[in-house]
Amino acid sequence: MIAFNKYYNKFNLLSISLVIISLFFLTFKGLNFGIDFKGGTLIELKSTNQNINVSSLRDNLNQMNLGDVSVKNFGNQTDYLIKFENRNDKDIVEKIKINLDNSFGDTFNFRRVENVGPKVSKELLRSGIIAISIALILMLIYIWIRFEWQFSLGAILALFHDVIVTLGLFSLLGLEINLSIVAAVLTIVGYSMNDTVVIFDRVRENLRKFSDIKIFELTNISINETLSRTLITSITTLLALLSIFLFGGEILKGFSLAMIFGVVFGTYSSIYIANTVLVRLKVSQRTVLREDKDN
Repeated sequence: MIAFNKYYNKFNLLSISLVIISLFFLTFKGLNFGIDFKGGTLIELKSTNQNINVSSLRDNLNQMNLGDVSVKNFGNQTDYLIKFENRNDKDIVEKIKINLDNSFGDTFNFRRVENVGPKVSKELLRSGIIAISIALILMLIYIWIRFEWQFSLGAILALFHDVIVTLGLFSLLGLEINLSIVAAVLTIVGYSMNDTVVIFDRVRENLRKFSDIKIFELTNISINETLSRTLITSITTLLALLSIFLFGGEILKGFSLAMIFGVVFGTYSSIYIANTVLVRLKVSQRTVLREDKDN
């Protein structure tokens, strides 16, 4: 049996540090919102000239006063993804095409052009925040109904930890936040909650079964009893996400990376945050007996 409970205090300090660092970066550095949330234009290009590189393309576009311009390879060396903030010129895409043709010749094929206005981007940002908030509130209500309030508090703290630290990493690394990342965060919430509920169910069963074991030891027993299920679920999920990250193309990298962070933090928080809350609040057999009596 692995003595997870021996490291409760150390990992609690680690978690508190990670949350504080994440909040620091989120407050002072902020998030790198994509055009979904701050508005702008996205262009996907295919070039027939393999001698063109990202630097020369970026330097050329910077001379057009497009605002904040992002240029990177998209899939292979002849595919490019361009993002910029210019939202005032309706003919800007045609001007870019003419400029590129004059500078590099007729070598670019415009595969995709997407425009997001400032009003739409603000609505999308607000909707994303509302979606995440509603998900957290509903999870809180679900756990509160299914378990006692101590379990609910532990689950919600674990969820907040996973979301904040994942967003903090995106802020630290300067990774783009778009609608797919919102979807990933919502998925992380569900994954983390599912893992936590499995362990909580076993804790509640053991509280009924063992009247002479304190919660400090009992949570450790419960974690070990569900460990094989936790590892199998996490590892198989990570294998799928790593495949998407490595071979799924540029457009899926942000989503898969957020999910990888979420699975790792979700598994960790189910063990070292959700369960340690039960230990700190000294949940006992009386808690479960009172719940059974109320039901």
